[in-house]
Amino acid sequence: MIKGIIESNGFAGKQDMGKVMGLAMAELKGKAEGGLISKVVKELL
Repeated sequence: MIKGIIESNGFAGKQDMGKVMGLAMAELKGKAEGGLISKVVKELL
């Protein structure tokens, strides 16, 4: 899901982390902890 957010929006680097986190947190609210989401986003960017 996070990979899809990154690819569909053309995010490409660490400068886009905040944008990705905002979208990912909205999609995954109540399903995953913020720390885990942040870790995955960092790895994918």
